Amino acid sequence: MKRDDLVTISAENGHVRCLLCGEKNPWSLNLNFSPGADGAVSAKFQPHHGLQGYTNILHGGVIAALLDAAMTHCLFHHRVRAVTGDLHVRFVRPVSCDSVVTIRAWILSVSAPLYRLKAELLHEDCVMAWAEAKFLKQPATP
Repeated sequence: MKRDDLVTISAENGHVRCLLCGEKNPWSLNLNFSPGADGAVSAKFQPHHGLQGYTNILHGGVIAALLDAAMTHCLFHHRVRAVTGDLHVRFVRPVSCDSVVTIRAWILSVSAPLYRLKAELLHEDCVMAWAEAKFLKQPATP
């Protein structure tokens, strides 16, 4: 998927100023989620030391936000605009601010207007954190 397509998905869903993916936010982490053949989405991310909690460890709140963003973008790629209603995060291993990570998300179940998703944050194919969440579909805007 081309960068312009990703920007369009973000813009269509009101995320151009998002802290994690918004191209019109000067503090954005500029995440770009790409769809896979299996319906999941994924993005690579290189943390920096401005995002640490403990020395050289990526802040847990940032990890939670990355996982939430992945699940949100998974829904965007399925043409669903929804908000997080419930989020459960499990921190498995500390994430170094020097590591490149992959964030991946997929849909577990749908009972519209409720969507259940799962996301993982991986470093070298090792799960560092994961989350499950419930999202509530938002009504279409005119």
